[in-house]
Amino acid sequence: MDPVTIGFIIYLILVLVMGLYTVTITRDMNDFALGGHRLGPWVIAFSERASGESAWLIIGLPGAALISGLFELWTVVGCISGIIFSWVVVAKRLRMATGEFGALTLPELLTRKFNDENGIRLIASLIITFFFTFYVAAQFSGAGKVLNVTFGMTELQGMMLGAVIIVFYTLMGGFFAVAWTDLIQGIIMIGTLVILPAAGWIELTRMDGDAITMDLSTLFGGSTGLAAGLGAIGGLSWGLGYMGQPHLVTRFMAIDKVENIKIGRRIAIAWAVPAFFGSLCIGIVGAGLISNGMLSFNGDILLSVDQLTDPEKLMPLMATTLIHPWLAGIFISGAIAAMMSTADSQLLVTSTVLTEDITKRYLRDSLKLNSLTVGRIFAVCIGLVAFYLAWKSTDLVFELVSYAWGGLGAAFGPALVLTLWWKKTSRAGVLAGLIGGTFFTIFPLFENFITPRFSAFFIALICVIVFSLGVQDKTK
Repeated sequence: MDPVTIGFIIYLILVLVMGLYTVTITRDMNDFALGGHRLGPWVIAFSERASGESAWLIIGLPGAALISGLFELWTVVGCISGIIFSWVVVAKRLRMATGEFGALTLPELLTRKFNDENGIRLIASLIITFFFTFYVAAQFSGAGKVLNVTFGMTELQGMMLGAVIIVFYTLMGGFFAVAWTDLIQGIIMIGTLVILPAAGWIELTRMDGDAITMDLSTLFGGSTGLAAGLGAIGGLSWGLGYMGQPHLVTRFMAIDKVENIKIGRRIAIAWAVPAFFGSLCIGIVGAGLISNGMLSFNGDILLSVDQLTDPEKLMPLMATTLIHPWLAGIFISGAIAAMMSTADSQLLVTSTVLTEDITKRYLRDSLKLNSLTVGRIFAVCIGLVAFYLAWKSTDLVFELVSYAWGGLGAAFGPALVLTLWWKKTSRAGVLAGLIGGTFFTIFPLFENFITPRFSAFFIALICVIVFSLGVQDKTK
């Protein structure tokens, strides 16, 4: 058995043991959903970052940078700005509101805030379930690609293996399993994103070939004028999504003390900056390696980017080619870690929402199972549906994540931020924001000019403001 395989198996055993251990300390839905508010800033910050940056950061963004060059710098700047904004503007007030209303989920928090048991709860729960199913499917698809390049599995076999492992430890240990495995996964991910591009750069400097060419024309995708500005806005718009991702804001709800938000913020930002620039550099350095004939795929030496039929296989290809097998095994684990740390969080949030906000509210009398069992059943069901979507989809991970990320950010971001900061926000405004953000993501306006991540977000923001001013909630 080669070192890459051994390293990967050790990693899998580690996360499975974690899942089996945490099942012994998961006693009820509060533990399953939020870890009983017993986790400190280090675990929460690493969990928030590892959950936020999935297969998209490890394989999707490097693949996009390989094709688009410095154009993806706008995405990097947008994401880092969104992370900072979310920790500064949302985290503290959301944790305080969680304690005030005793909520386990974001729909439950909005429901109790505006005393609306039917409209907000039901609509918010369905939105989360819809978009998260696509999001989890993207992680399964990413697992298939990485395992295909690394171990020669078919992509279907890779998706099956990733799905089984993720669903298993999520339904066993709930938030404890997810958060503690996220800590391990976050450490592996940051190591991968910093060391791998550095190793590629060193390899390039050792040879007499051409160095990396920083083609500044790619900064605006080869466009000029208005088109260049809209392209930059499209990349920056990724940052808008951070305010409305239920699997990320759940970390703010779960931290042990409000006072620890400041510590968690520093940790999260210190993780994000090198991680995002490292991801961009993997794509840039990878292009240099390919142009110098230093990477091969399926036995053929690559001499142009076009020969790599799937650019999202760049990261595992670089790891297995450039790095010592033992270290490559760890880096491949980092790629799988990125997918697991996001998919498990989304499965957890979705199963919790369906249990707390749908089953307990509408099917309380017809089901005799306890909430913890129902939550685990939903985790399996969502995992199966997401696997089917991943199996049948032909979209890239980058595209699947962009769709789900934009939809969740537009639906929940404006509604949540204004709920926390604007006293005039009403039930009608929140409902309008949830519906507007979702509708204009699925049926986008101006799609030929600007990404739905941007247009749907600001349409939802206007909806919340207009309906809050026009229809004040008399029950508040």
